[in-house]
Amino acid sequence: MARERIDIPVTKREIGKHNSRSSRVAGKVPAVVYGPKTSPVNVLADEITVKKYQGRKFESVIFNLKGDVQLPVIVRDIQVHPVTRRPIHVDFYAVDMTKPVRVAVEIRLEGKAAGLSEGGLLEHMLRDIEIEVLPDSIPEFLPVDVSHLGLGDALHISDVKAPAGVRIISLPQLTIATVSVPKEEAATPTAAAEAAPAAGAAPAAGAAAAPAAGAKK
Repeated sequence: MARERIDIPVTKREIGKHNSRSSRVAGKVPAVVYGPKTSPVNVLADEITVKKYQGRKFESVIFNLKGDVQLPVIVRDIQVHPVTRRPIHVDFYAVDMTKPVRVAVEIRLEGKAAGLSEGGLLEHMLRDIEIEVLPDSIPEFLPVDVSHLGLGDALHISDVKAPAGVRIISLPQLTIATVSVPKEEAATPTAAAEAAPAAGAAPAAGAAAAPAAGAKK
């Protein structure tokens, strides 16, 4: 299921360090809009709005720029201040709605792995998957069933069935999840074997031997 579009109001801006500094003081973030059919345009976006939609889960969302520039875009990059962590610049990529785009979407594990009942641990190793899809059809996430995974089994990208219109770009051999044996349980038999003395083993060095009967003093 594709996500709903989110509107981001923007206004055109003048370039230059002084203008950028004044804009940030006013709670605005300098940004640039560019794309295959769009010449670069300098704009300003509201800082609160940028913060709201900052993070990996919004990297595959199509936003509608509203105001002086009206285009469907993807947030390609948000630069933040190294100390305050406030956004200081945004890159908006204007998408062509008639052509597929490459985005990373969440992999969501579903079901209970069979190996858990045998004492296994489910490890979710890959959180995102790169896909190619039309902008209007970008899914919010891709569900992956793990209920068939037994102890020692692994799930790979090659096991994922892409929905209609979605092409998986990530390498097929990448591991998404595994059901592993807890390390403590795996180590226990070895530790026990090392602790048990071998039958017929020689006495430890330094051990006093009993004197032989009739031996001279």
